[in-house]
Amino acid sequence: MRTTDLRVMKTKQALHNALLTLLSQKPLEQISIAEICREAKVNRGTFYLHYEQKEGLFEEYFQEIMEDLYQSYEEPYRAVTTLDTNHLDPNTIRIFHHIERFKMFYRIVFSKNVPLTYYYMLFDGIYSLLKRDISTHHVHQMEDHISIDYYSAYQANAIIGLIIQWYRGDFSDSVTMLNKQLAAILKNVRSGE
Repeated sequence: MRTTDLRVMKTKQALHNALLTLLSQKPLEQISIAEICREAKVNRGTFYLHYEQKEGLFEEYFQEIMEDLYQSYEEPYRAVTTLDTNHLDPNTIRIFHHIERFKMFYRIVFSKNVPLTYYYMLFDGIYSLLKRDISTHHVHQMEDHISIDYYSAYQANAIIGLIIQWYRGDFSDSVTMLNKQLAAILKNVRSGE
């Protein structure tokens, strides 16, 4: 059973990698299942064993990325019961480690020749994550007149802005530098209130 699981995992990984390679060249709508199979070196029957269509493959990969993003975002909370952004240890920030791990995907999302759909999918994922975080950890700190929806949108765009700036520099700055920048920005925002 374990060998089969390992084989399935390797096949899906090959299909994910093939999809990413092709997405770096053209939008999903222009990619055929035959191209994905050729790139992954699997036959169409294998593809259809796991997916009904290419969108299913993309959605599975995107969900995998979002799950890793959620885990990375939650990392600082694992060490403390209440997270104080004024004393946030940059070493506990994992979101930029996540970006580095999935750099190829983020290069595609922020490239100018892909549909905005990818950007909005990413925004929706980060927005949901932040809204859940605020509702779970920070709702008592929110002023009554501030909408959680608007605040979550504001924060999601701030994080995406940092990622885009890092992307513009071809991810050349180190993860450590980005972690320190985010900790300093959060501290600066809190002290400016």
